[in-house]
Amino acid sequence: MNTPTNYVTLRNVQRAAALLSNVVLETPLQKNQYLSKKYDANIEFKREDLQEVRSYKIRGAYHKIASLTPEALKQGVVCASAGNHAQGVAYSCKQNKIKGVIFMPTPTSNQKIEQVKMFGGIYVELVIIGDTYDDAYDSAIQYCNDNGMSFVHPFDDIKVIEGQGTIAIEILNTTKKPIDYLFLPVGGGGLAAGVSSVFKEISPNTKIIGVEPEGAPSMSTSMKIGINTKIKDIDKFIDGASVQKVGDLNFEICKNNLDEMVTVPEGKVCQTILDLYNKNAIVVEPAGALTTAVLDQFSSEIKGKNVVCLVSGSNNDISRTEEIRERALLYSGHKHYFIVKFPQRSGALREFLTEVLGPNDDITHFEYSKNHNRNSGPAVVGLELPNPNDINELIERMKIKNFYGEYLNDKPDLFQILV
Repeated sequence: MNTPTNYVTLRNVQRAAALLSNVVLETPLQKNQYLSKKYDANIEFKREDLQEVRSYKIRGAYHKIASLTPEALKQGVVCASAGNHAQGVAYSCKQNKIKGVIFMPTPTSNQKIEQVKMFGGIYVELVIIGDTYDDAYDSAIQYCNDNGMSFVHPFDDIKVIEGQGTIAIEILNTTKKPIDYLFLPVGGGGLAAGVSSVFKEISPNTKIIGVEPEGAPSMSTSMKIGINTKIKDIDKFIDGASVQKVGDLNFEICKNNLDEMVTVPEGKVCQTILDLYNKNAIVVEPAGALTTAVLDQFSSEIKGKNVVCLVSGSNNDISRTEEIRERALLYSGHKHYFIVKFPQRSGALREFLTEVLGPNDDITHFEYSKNHNRNSGPAVVGLELPNPNDINELIERMKIKNFYGEYLNDKPDLFQILV
């Protein structure tokens, strides 16, 4: 009987790599000068964001579809996805000239929908349905069963896992230096399962770190408990790596292969997205920034070491830019929201502006309560501070002048309602 780590064999991943050699781009292993200097280490990026579909998902999707029988291919394939996997399946359908039906949840951005249409062309039919990925998934499974088609799972499938594992072959064939640390993003776990399996066989001394969003710690939670566990409520902002439950097969592999699982706050990820763009002209989606965002947590450990960070994708909708900036400012302590109680006296607003705020503090949001006179009463106020350390003195001045109501940053439920 096979042990969990033998579900993915080096031989099968090598076969997958040969099959994919004329389909996917062998993405570069690129040294990042800025981060290497910052951490006094050799930091290299595996640039899967440079794939034609702008993520690694093409590897697993194509390999799964290529494994199907001629009869199954004739019937066509079905998948459910909110983004990258859908594009990988669409591209694979067009390349193989087979029918694909792709289910995507209603909140999916137009940018991602248009990308799927472009990659799939006449071979793909889109079904936009349900409020969440799980809704779309349930509909896709039902359609698949009703029409006798093959389902291409985004992560919990051995052929998908083997396809993603081909990234490891490329990394190890590219570098002659021993890799001390490998950081992998974790969503459903297919990428981490495939890549870690190859590394454990070829480079067993490499320390493999899985990284997932703080708001969706599905693998971390499951590994702590020892049982693959579904999380009820997750933050879906990092949509490429936020799942309620990782794949069962992936969990069994990862719990044996990963040396450590860690999480990164969404705000830190947002700041990393901005830094990568501003300093390196690299555009990444939130999931693609996970492995870079986590480096601060390992700064002393990786000093002088050879480190590889897998940059998983760059399908970032430009309409999210303002939200990304907002989350980064909140995380860094530059942005703060309050309920401000304006006293019932003449000139209260002027007093708040001149005697409470610092000379360089900026009001970025101001909204009176609709239940009060617009010249008095409480208001939701957003402030951006040049120096995060000024916040305590600002709050103290607000209290002295009787303006202080509530600090909203540490009250997420209230924050979501009012801002």
